[in-house]
Amino acid sequence: MQRQHELQKWLETVYPNESFELSFAAADADFRRYFRATFSDGRTVVCMDAPPDKMSVAPYLKVQKLFDMVNVPQVLHVDESLGFMVLNDLGNTTFLTAMTQETAESAHKALLLEAIDELIILQKAGRPDQLPPYDREVMLREINLFPEWFVAKELGKELNFKQRQLWQQVVDTLLPPLLAQPQVYVHRDFIVRNLMLQPGRPGVLDFQDALYGPISYDLVSLLRDAFIEWEEEFVLDLVIRYWEKARAAGLPVPSEFDEFYRWFEWMGVQRHLKVAGIFARLYHRDGKDKYRPEIPRFLNYLRRAGRRYVDLAPLYALLVDLVGDEELETGFTF
Repeated sequence: MQRQHELQKWLETVYPNESFELSFAAADADFRRYFRATFSDGRTVVCMDAPPDKMSVAPYLKVQKLFDMVNVPQVLHVDESLGFMVLNDLGNTTFLTAMTQETAESAHKALLLEAIDELIILQKAGRPDQLPPYDREVMLREINLFPEWFVAKELGKELNFKQRQLWQQVVDTLLPPLLAQPQVYVHRDFIVRNLMLQPGRPGVLDFQDALYGPISYDLVSLLRDAFIEWEEEFVLDLVIRYWEKARAAGLPVPSEFDEFYRWFEWMGVQRHLKVAGIFARLYHRDGKDKYRPEIPRFLNYLRRAGRRYVDLAPLYALLVDLVGDEELETGFTF
């Protein structure tokens, strides 16, 4: 409430002699919150509150300029020292909301194809040395969230000697081919909750953690989601459509689809391990339980990939040891 009061006071200096109502709009997994200011004439803006003792808005401002080829929010006013920002309003209907309201597969496919078109525009604009690299250190730190938070805190277990050996095999097998993929701008959270339904082009949110890294990462984020899941055939069709569009756009994807699908699946393993760890951390460290019921979805993704590829057999063996070999229901409590 104190931050909201300070935001109100700041907005009154930004928009002097204008009356407005401030209402809560959304919150992120980190410390950011968003409010919508509605003016007496009906126009609206979105206000970001990023407490400066917890985080900096500088990465957001940098990537916002870098990603101007897609429909990111425009920064209208900002005070970095206070951690406040005013953005143009891209509405309140996310792709996820639209998909929940319209469950027809054809409607979902149409939205996902829009998202893929925007992703290709973003990837074509990628240039080295503009964003930090998505390198081995980052990838290793991310997947280690799985033993550190999912295994240790969510399961209450410690990897035994055999399991540590399996885990090391997973790391040694998984990371080199991921790091060998061609590199582009990586949004890192290119998901249907961060895409806004807009006339014309979808709005793109939550890009401040962008890196320069593997070309398949954002497609995995989009099609292997935390809060909505599609049949394998549906996902395969969309991966093919991305691959065809990417080839036509001159992006560095393989000439054979089978190879690209392997890139996609293996990149997914890295991301799913990370997300399972993050969702466990959000609950056990930060007290946020919104994401915890979705962890089984990522374990199912991981098990399927582990069964599919001989080289990932150590991953499957480890998962069976930890949680068994049965498909888990979303919302399952460990």
